[in-house]
Amino acid sequence: MDLSPSFKAYDVRGLVGVSITAESAEAVGAAFVDVLGLFGQTIACGGDMRPSSPEFSRAFALGAARRGASVLELGLISTDELYYACGFLEMAGAIFTASHNPAEYNGIKMAKAGAVPVSSETGLDAIRDLAQQYLDNGIPAARTEGNISRQDVLAGYAERLRSLVPLDGIRPLKVVVDAGNGMAGLTVPAVLGDQLLPALPLTVVPLYFELDGTFPNHPANPLEPDNLRDLQAAVVAHNADLGLAFDGDADRCFVVDETGQPLTPSAITALIAVREIRRAQAAGEAEPVIIHNLITSRAVPEIVAEAGGRPVRTRVGHSFIKARMAEEGAVFGGEHSAHYYFRDFYNADTGMLAAMHVLAALGEQHGPLSGLAREFEPYAASGEINSSVEGVAATVAQVRASYENAGTIDELDGLSVIDETGNWWFNLRPSNTEELLRLNVEASDAATMEQVRDAVLEQIRR
Repeated sequence: MDLSPSFKAYDVRGLVGVSITAESAEAVGAAFVDVLGLFGQTIACGGDMRPSSPEFSRAFALGAARRGASVLELGLISTDELYYACGFLEMAGAIFTASHNPAEYNGIKMAKAGAVPVSSETGLDAIRDLAQQYLDNGIPAARTEGNISRQDVLAGYAERLRSLVPLDGIRPLKVVVDAGNGMAGLTVPAVLGDQLLPALPLTVVPLYFELDGTFPNHPANPLEPDNLRDLQAAVVAHNADLGLAFDGDADRCFVVDETGQPLTPSAITALIAVREIRRAQAAGEAEPVIIHNLITSRAVPEIVAEAGGRPVRTRVGHSFIKARMAEEGAVFGGEHSAHYYFRDFYNADTGMLAAMHVLAALGEQHGPLSGLAREFEPYAASGEINSSVEGVAATVAQVRASYENAGTIDELDGLSVIDETGNWWFNLRPSNTEELLRLNVEASDAATMEQVRDAVLEQIRR
């Protein structure tokens, strides 16, 4: 079995029984310990609600223990619960999840102590190579093997989030939450409900909270508009103040207003950035840093600067965001994919904390979310448009040649073209995880955005 196809830039992901198995999970667990030098230390592991996750998580634990690490099994967890455990307990860890991918997939996200990400540039490739050796030749026993125990971190995770964004003083809100049969079905009642902690002034209307990794209602991928339809209808039907949708492992959160209209992740990034800037300034920070990736709306750096923060632009991808956050001491970072990163949450991403900021912002004033959102969405955006093409590099080169004289060319991540008048921009970049080209377009008005979008897509798909 070749492990290479399942190892991506930031994680491991593949078809259950084909490119990820219990045997490969055990080999990866052993390699994880050896490559990161974790002999004699304690690590954490857990899994999401996919049917294969318990078996794979146990196999990973067995492999890690065989190479001399003790293992805390966390059981059913969301990805941001893993980051909490890695940060609060100061230990490396792994979760078995394939995030928003279909039911037949599973994978592994790994982190070092402090929730520092493990990517292809920081150990993932070495883990792959050593795991391949162990899979082919067997896992040698360490001179002292580790033990395996169990710990539940849900209560500590909920308490940590509530301490960062207190919600007990907001006005009463009704919120519909679509968990998509994913891990938010476990974490939302713990954080926003009264399951473990005192009740908040929130009425939560649950959609698909039953943990079911076969996703019987719709895929747990709120980035696709079709997967928001049930939430949008329920918000209107229940006369709710807003709706929240989480992906399968609950590290991303999407928001719809009281009319069912989705807010862009760029708008959420700007909203949270202003709140975090104000909080940091109140604590004495002169110019708090906010990280944003290059496909967020240009409104983000504009709003950050206006609020007294310093915007810093980076490539797409959580390892780049987290590294830059640590380097800059940034208070917050946001991506247009709806990943939101917080300094006070170990520089890690958490959809739940982002949702709590939105609830707090809405609950601290009396207008509707649609009115609040208008402050943070001044431009027309296409959203991310994916295209399957033959010859990715040649296609990007062709588009670059066509726009050579149209404005500023930027190749920080893929191809960005910025109109010389500042009226529009687009970014075209290859996916880090799939054989796709991803296009994002933004302009001062909808007509210009559509014109640029259609012209670039015609070239891509010609």
